[in-house]
Amino acid sequence: MPSIAPATAARPPLALPLLHRQLWRGSAMGTPATPTLPSGFAALDAELPGGGWPTGAAVELLVAQPGVLEWRLLAPGLRAWWAAQALPAPSAGRRAAPAPAARTLLLINPPHTPHLPGLQALGLPPSAFIWVAAQTPAEQLWAAEQAIKSRVAVLAWLPEARPEQIRRLQVAALSSDAPVFLMRPERVGQQSSAAPLRLVAKPGEDWTLAVHVLKRRGPAHEGWLALPAVPGAIDPLLTAARRQRPPPPAPAPLPLPAGSPTERPHALALPVLPA
Repeated sequence: MPSIAPATAARPPLALPLLHRQLWRGSAMGTPATPTLPSGFAALDAELPGGGWPTGAAVELLVAQPGVLEWRLLAPGLRAWWAAQALPAPSAGRRAAPAPAARTLLLINPPHTPHLPGLQALGLPPSAFIWVAAQTPAEQLWAAEQAIKSRVAVLAWLPEARPEQIRRLQVAALSSDAPVFLMRPERVGQQSSAAPLRLVAKPGEDWTLAVHVLKRRGPAHEGWLALPAVPGAIDPLLTAARRQRPPPPAPAPLPLPAGSPTERPHALALPVLPA
């Protein structure tokens, strides 16, 4: 009787490159399945999987005081994302096709009224933003989920979101190719989160940002990054202040060593007594 080959022999072998993409070791930096957006800070990109902010995933940013550090950290990446929305000018003599509407940056529940001149100084024009003033936590979550499903860049401040709600937003972000940033209080760093990337930001010295990667697809991040994030309008002023900074005070002279108890002082060192 003819021999029957096993069923596994009839299956084509799986391509090795496909296996390598599906295999990830916890001690190595993960490779995201979607493109990444450079953050504008080389030191931070070196610590992020894929070398930048992920698209198709939620990024959780934990801050102690909302509305202070987020723009200095996120503005370079958002500026590059917005510039990529612009289409090249049509060539001469060719009828221009109707340009699709550029995707916007949706601000949901910002802690302060957006300062348009300040955002424009960061390279973000006012036409790039839509401000959604949601009142209740339920409205904030609903607006964030709908915006993510619409494939627009989302910056949402969600101080009262629960872990299961963050998981729902992360699932919605899987089908988007735009950046999604969720700002939450620093105190929730001990809670579990479905966001694949979590960072903590604090103010550093000389207008730097102290950033620690709390969670990423890769080895644990040790220490803090000092990112130069001086606003463009303040940088010339700080430079002039540094040039005019007074020199440090001269160190105090060291005290003279005390003489021996048996040593007699010189006659000229005796105090002059009144007559």
